[in-house]
Amino acid sequence: MRRLLVWLLFAAFVSTALAQPGRVNFAAVAATRDDSRSLPRSTPERQGISSADILDFVETADQQIDTMNSFMFVRHGYVVAEGWWAPYDAATPHILYSLSKSFTSTAVGLAISEGKLSLDDEVLKYFPEDAPAEPSANLKAMRVRDLLRMATGNTAEASFTPDNVWTKVFLAQPVTFKPGTHFLYNSPGTYMLSAIVQKATGMTVLDYLKPRLFEPLGIESPTWVKSPQGISAGAYGLSLRTEDIAHFGQLYLQKGNWRGKQLVPAQWIEEATARQTANGSSPNSDWDQGYGYQFWRSRHNTYRGDGAFGQYCMVMPEYDAVVAITSGVRDMQAVMNLVWNKLLPAMKPDRLPENAGERGKLQARLAGLMVKPQTGQTNSPLAMNISGKWFEFPENDRGIRAISFDFKSPAPSMLVRTKDGEVRNVIGLGSWSKSQNTFADGMDKFLSVPEHPLLATSGAWSASDVFQVKTLLYQTPFYSTMTFKFDGDRVLLDTEYNVTFGPRNLPQLVGQTASR
Repeated sequence: MRRLLVWLLFAAFVSTALAQPGRVNFAAVAATRDDSRSLPRSTPERQGISSADILDFVETADQQIDTMNSFMFVRHGYVVAEGWWAPYDAATPHILYSLSKSFTSTAVGLAISEGKLSLDDEVLKYFPEDAPAEPSANLKAMRVRDLLRMATGNTAEASFTPDNVWTKVFLAQPVTFKPGTHFLYNSPGTYMLSAIVQKATGMTVLDYLKPRLFEPLGIESPTWVKSPQGISAGAYGLSLRTEDIAHFGQLYLQKGNWRGKQLVPAQWIEEATARQTANGSSPNSDWDQGYGYQFWRSRHNTYRGDGAFGQYCMVMPEYDAVVAITSGVRDMQAVMNLVWNKLLPAMKPDRLPENAGERGKLQARLAGLMVKPQTGQTNSPLAMNISGKWFEFPENDRGIRAISFDFKSPAPSMLVRTKDGEVRNVIGLGSWSKSQNTFADGMDKFLSVPEHPLLATSGAWSASDVFQVKTLLYQTPFYSTMTFKFDGDRVLLDTEYNVTFGPRNLPQLVGQTASR
């Protein structure tokens, strides 16, 4: 994941606000969605897969994957199963990370079809003002095609910061190999594609795609992080709903045709999803099957767009199926293995007999999905003694000045003082409690999440003197576990992230009781 670290460390400086959706539960999804802009729904059996097999997939994912956020399974153009692990829901956009790259690729394909640029255009053609004084022969030879297939000839990614011109930094990076001969996963290269589209069309990739892709697919209010120069980041930063991902995958499965209209040229889709670059030889790795134009080739003759920590748009042409997944996992291969092992062999060519009993079990399981809340006891003899006390902390890079707990109110909560004031997180005991504009213990600072993240919090006593708080940012894959160990007039605070681009454990903070 090192390849995205540089990009995400400073995304907070340039991020745009995400849409603030309402609260939606699974049972209400069918009643509230705009069916004219959604994929049709069907029973699994009608599309050649049993409800029991999908239930097996869901239960295995729930037990073995930490943490699934959502999934949508489309077969023959129909959604046969969909689920969100609460507090994730159908209406809340999710950060896609590198799955954004596949949308940037689509923008390039559309611009080519409109005669705005060409695969064989030299990259330097678009940025004469940012070129080195004496460009190397390899840099001069770099073309749009090389950016698309991650074969720019670089041996290391360029390092962007909020204070430099990103296109200029990329062009200053040594091009060691002849472009087209060396695969290097290169997020800054995708940014250059976004910058080229903007140069060629006069619009950001986000604005360019709105009337051509997002609006026809029913994708509402997409947001995309920008660079300091106002260019869509391209490689990351797009936030969409789970069904939006499924629509995108289904569009590619249908060779660019959507409800009778050709949105993306079929030839582009063929080229973009074909193997354009060799990147390994392991038959058991979905990262060694070749790379297209910002799409990965996958096992079983499939392809995908994917993003850090398990954001997937998996397209399976031979099975006429699409699987959209959002998750927060360290082992991304494990998620794909689950699809290959559980869903792929279950898909049959013909319609199956309906099974109301198994379908009812599946629907009930999907409606009750939940990210595991913090486990432990809901009370401790120490709770009332601690309630209302403030623990002050020395200066630290998380901005925590003092923390207090309220265990006397009907809704327990954690109060945090920072330089910006005092905020309150309501804590669900054995459940999740949603909050907004509250405290995430460094996740908003260190993981480049939205500036005002949507949070859900759960807490429990793991020992009589240890209270743990699990905070989940449900627009993202991230949650943190804050462990408070009370020791007389001190509290020891340890924080661990489920996934991160850096260290998972933050340095311990020690707080001391103080008068309010």
